[in-house]
Amino acid sequence: MRFSTYTAAGETFYGAFTDSGMIALSPDFPQWPTLLDVVKGAGLSALTESATAKTVTHTEFEYEMVLPNAMRIVCVGVNFPDRNAEYKDGTELPKYMSLFPRFASSFTGHEQPLIRPPENETLDYEGEVAIVIGKAGRRISQADAYDHVAALTLCNEGTIRDWVRHAKFNVTQGKNWDNSGAMGPWLVPFADAAQLDDARIITRVNGEVRQDDTLIRMMHPIRREIEYISTFMTLQAGDIIVTGTPTGAGARFDPPRYLKPGDIVEVEVNGIGTLRNAVEDEVT
Repeated sequence: MRFSTYTAAGETFYGAFTDSGMIALSPDFPQWPTLLDVVKGAGLSALTESATAKTVTHTEFEYEMVLPNAMRIVCVGVNFPDRNAEYKDGTELPKYMSLFPRFASSFTGHEQPLIRPPENETLDYEGEVAIVIGKAGRRISQADAYDHVAALTLCNEGTIRDWVRHAKFNVTQGKNWDNSGAMGPWLVPFADAAQLDDARIITRVNGEVRQDDTLIRMMHPIRREIEYISTFMTLQAGDIIVTGTPTGAGARFDPPRYLKPGDIVEVEVNGIGTLRNAVEDEVT
């Protein structure tokens, strides 16, 4: 089952995606006004049960960022060996992971435009898997880490490259331009370790494969990410961890191949789906 946040006829719903359209579920669960509330209430199984007994509600709709009111989004940087080698600084594989925050306002939904701002044209793509925490925990062991995952989704962690260089150690400003990235199209409930351990990320720009790697090659696997992050902060239900992107982003080509209006970016992961976005210039 796949659960999305979407808009139809000027109203926002969450519901189950089918090949024929959306099954609106939010009207049936007033105790959970948003999909984030469903996650916090451990309600994804209830949505699944409800959806099996219902028919399609909306055939015309627009996707929203899958959890538009997410409070905490933690991103893991430089987490594949080939990505680390791109820096050509001679360093060994890092002992600790690089982390930075993103805000929900920096993400749009599936089939919504990625926005290139007028201040800078170095908009880049980063295809990633994102995990949604379903059970709170502090100092979570790697052995127990997957017990705290509720669902999976896809992320294009779009970045304004020049703005990640504005400070010596801080990338936050280059990572949080409004609608510069995307997350969705849906949440896939997490049920089996193989959903992550066997996952392969492919990112395409205008049909050309730019990134292609498997999560098993991560320098800091997802179990370790959960363990490490929960050491210094209590992970809460509804928190999102964006787990890292492979080599092949536009900045690493010579010359760089940044996104421009009209480009189509697709992030595909087996077992989750495909996140697709066009690129547009911001209208000022």
